[in-house]
Amino acid sequence: MEYDYLIDNGLLITMEKGLPIIEEGSVLVKDGVIEACGQTNEFVGVNAKNHIIADKKIIMPGLINCHTHLPMSMFRGLADDLPLDVWLNEHIFPAEAEQVNPESVKKWSRHSCQEMLLSGTTTCCDGYFHEDNVARAIIESGIRAVTGQGVIDFPAPGVPDPKKNIQTAIEFVKHYKDEFPLLSPSIFCHSPYTCSKETLKAAKKAAIDLDVLFQVHVAETQNEVKMIQKLGNMSIVEYLESLEILDEKTLMVHSVWIDDKDISIIQKCGASVAHCPESNMKLASGVAPIPKLIGKNIPVGLGTDGCASNNDHDLFAEMDTVAKLHKVALLDPCVMDARTTLKMATIQGAKAIGLDKVTGSIEKGKRADIILVDIQKPHMVPMYDPYSSLVYSAKSSDVNWVMVDGRILVQDQRIL
Repeated sequence: MEYDYLIDNGLLITMEKGLPIIEEGSVLVKDGVIEACGQTNEFVGVNAKNHIIADKKIIMPGLINCHTHLPMSMFRGLADDLPLDVWLNEHIFPAEAEQVNPESVKKWSRHSCQEMLLSGTTTCCDGYFHEDNVARAIIESGIRAVTGQGVIDFPAPGVPDPKKNIQTAIEFVKHYKDEFPLLSPSIFCHSPYTCSKETLKAAKKAAIDLDVLFQVHVAETQNEVKMIQKLGNMSIVEYLESLEILDEKTLMVHSVWIDDKDISIIQKCGASVAHCPESNMKLASGVAPIPKLIGKNIPVGLGTDGCASNNDHDLFAEMDTVAKLHKVALLDPCVMDARTTLKMATIQGAKAIGLDKVTGSIEKGKRADIILVDIQKPHMVPMYDPYSSLVYSAKSSDVNWVMVDGRILVQDQRIL
């Protein structure tokens, strides 16, 4: 048999169960699928059309960005150093009303896709408006993605009549579902304070009927509880549970202001969480109880959020931040160790958005979403533990080569 690619003789980190490290490892790819991986000496004599030498590089799964607003790179640096409510209501919402249109959304979504690919991200989970234009940019870029059409109870870009928000999301999902192998459509309700009880329930029902992921911002700020009418004595998580919003196909973004009772509810319902530490830090939203969530085996992925509140899509920087943030918050240097952190950015992130059978690790039968990370740079030497080096030392600029679905998209740090 002739294979398409032999990625050969690199330090192989597969992120499969047990987190093995193969010092001289290789990966075989055919028709976009990983056919085999293991020790390099097992692949002597294998016939492949393309031979990729990975010497002095780490071979690893592409990173998974579990929460993005791709078009918002157009607002990078627009309104920094402000509280969330001021930032959102006085700057971002007005800017969106003025600048967001189909052309700008597509342009800046492509820009964000390039930024992610160059920094080793091969999959993202997005939610925004004019999401059909986001989807077109994603398809053109070649990245893998979950794309959520935004739902909100206010006039929004592309949906001036809020009464049509859910129908617009349904039509978006129907148009893209099963049509493009790398794109999984979704429904994204902005938050419980911008969507009524009726909107939340109707949007979730649509997501269930269409069998797609349901995304929602949850408990991002301490003031959020006060913003939700008729909450009573319930927490936001209890409120969403009462509406039957939470299940194994619900992605709860942020989840900062939750307690042990909320965590038990999330565990019971099977929902997942997207953690956005840099955005939460910049907006002073708080520190999510991520170690507790992980301790309950709740899938937690890592997200950058939009570039207006981060200000980049760099998951290597996000990994370094999340590991250190929780150590200092809990005064415990042992929490969020490097292996746990890297799992959030790969296999656990894939699980959180429902793609762990497809991507997130290098294993036979999964799609070939693979990156090579240069380990010759001065800041990567010496390397006692590859996991620690990737989390605490590596930079996005160390990503040398990127493959998505068996197609090379970045070579020698250049978009092809």
